[in-house]
Amino acid sequence: MSIYKRQLSKSLHTHFSDIDIHIKETVNGVICTVPVESWLEVAKTLRDDRDFDFDQCIDLCGVDYLSYGEPEWPTDEVTSTGFSRGIRGKGPGRFTWSERRKETITNRFAVVVQLLSLNKNQRLTLKCFAPDEGMLVVPSLVDIWAGVNWFEREAFDLYGIIFQGHPDLRRILTDYGFIGHPFRKDFPLIGNVEVKYDEDKKRVVYQPVSIEPRVLVPKTIRRDSRYVDNAANQENS
Repeated sequence: MSIYKRQLSKSLHTHFSDIDIHIKETVNGVICTVPVESWLEVAKTLRDDRDFDFDQCIDLCGVDYLSYGEPEWPTDEVTSTGFSRGIRGKGPGRFTWSERRKETITNRFAVVVQLLSLNKNQRLTLKCFAPDEGMLVVPSLVDIWAGVNWFEREAFDLYGIIFQGHPDLRRILTDYGFIGHPFRKDFPLIGNVEVKYDEDKKRVVYQPVSIEPRVLVPKTIRRDSRYVDNAANQENS
C-alpha cells in the first residue's frame, strides 16, 4: 500500500481511538466505516482538522447489501463444453436478508460518501450503516458539506434512507406519487404501477403493471483452454 494510505489510516486510528471505527486499505484507497451515532462527529472532524482537511464531499450514495455475496445465476456449476445457460428462475423478492449474511454485514442499508482534500490531494471513503430497526435514519451532512443536499435526496428517493435534519427531503428522480424505492434489490424489476392516458378522464392515470415479470438469461461462452481441450477430445472420441 502507498505511504499516504498508511499515514491516513494511522491518523484515523489516532483521532478516533474512542470510537468503534473500522478502517480498510484497498488498491482504490482507504475505507472508514463508523457507527451511525458518530456519523456527524467524525465527518466534522474530517473537514475541520488540519490533519485531514477533507473540505469537499464529492459524492454520496446509498447501498443495499440484500444480495451481497449471493449470485442470481448459478455460474459456478456449468458444463465442460464452454457453453452454458444458467438461471435460477427468480423474480420479485428473489433475495432474502439471511442471518448468515448478517455475520459479515452489520445492516442491510449503508450510506457511502467520497471525500476529497484539495490541500493534501487525498481521498477517503466514509461509510455508515443505517439502523435496521424501524425507519432507516441517518443524520444529514448538509450542515457540514452543503453540496450533499441533492445527493441525500437521491439516496432517500432510490433507497428510502431518511436523512435527519435535511432541509428539504423530497423525491428528486421518480415521478409524483411513485410507490417504493427502485434501487432496493427487492423492488420488482417490472415496477409496481404503469401510467397511461385515459380517454374518458382526459388525463394520465396509474394502473397495476400489466407485463409479466422475467429474469434475463445470460449466455456464457468460455474460451479457457480446458474447455477447448475437452471439446477436441470429445470430437476425436
